Amino acid sequence: MACFLVSAAEAVVVHTIEKSVEKKEIQLKSSTNHVKADEMTIPMSRKLKWLKYLLIGGAVLLAFEHVWHGEVVPWSPFLTAMSNPADAAEMFHEMATVGVCMALLITSVWFIMCKIADSIARRPETDQKAV
Repeated sequence: MACFLVSAAEAVVVHTIEKSVEKKEIQLKSSTNHVKADEMTIPMSRKLKWLKYLLIGGAVLLAFEHVWHGEVVPWSPFLTAMSNPADAAEMFHEMATVGVCMALLITSVWFIMCKIADSIARRPETDQKAV
């Protein structure tokens, strides 16, 4: 019913963290002019952007699915479950179970994706040309 709101809320939080990390990276980059060859990694702000896009994509697809099934409507209260208190309790339960599990799964996939990307970025240049 409204499980997509959990991913959307996490995407908003990740966006604010991303902007903060990006500012710190810019400050660090301006204070140090050299980069060591063994420190070739993907910036954390870029990784957080990946997470944000994954979360937004999941939220949009789920929102579309809920619109398709008539659970989200273009008039107030927008979520059909909010019109009845019994349905609202069921909606909050779904958000707490399905929504949180979905957000955790997306974040876990992102974490694994970042580890793989870092291992690829740290490979010696001769190995990267072979791929």
